Amino acid sequence: MSGRIGKRFRGPSQLTNAAVTQYTVPANRRSCVRHIHVSNPSAGAVTLTLSIGADAAAVRIFDAFSIAANSVLDHFCKYDLEAAEIIQAFAGTTLILVITIDGDEEIFA
Repeated sequence: MSGRIGKRFRGPSQLTNAAVTQYTVPANRRSCVRHIHVSNPSAGAVTLTLSIGADAAAVRIFDAFSIAANSVLDHFCKYDLEAAEIIQAFAGTTLILVITIDGDEEIFA
């Protein structure tokens, strides 16, 4: 039996200034990331780096992308991920940006 469930994969949580795994697709599942929300509540611009897989230039979705002061990034997307794949992210300044990742998980029996 299989089925899809909508779920919040991560957050809201603050990003550090080092690449950290934000989500790992569980065993026997497939995931589809549909929305990434990042807020910057500070008085200055902060950069976001986000990748599918261990952080490296070749797998980055956002590479030092600047998010303006007191604003948000709403990235609506469709990234299909297989079991054990990861999403990593970090900010240019630690503990400022707040990330939330939503999508669907497909469960395989």
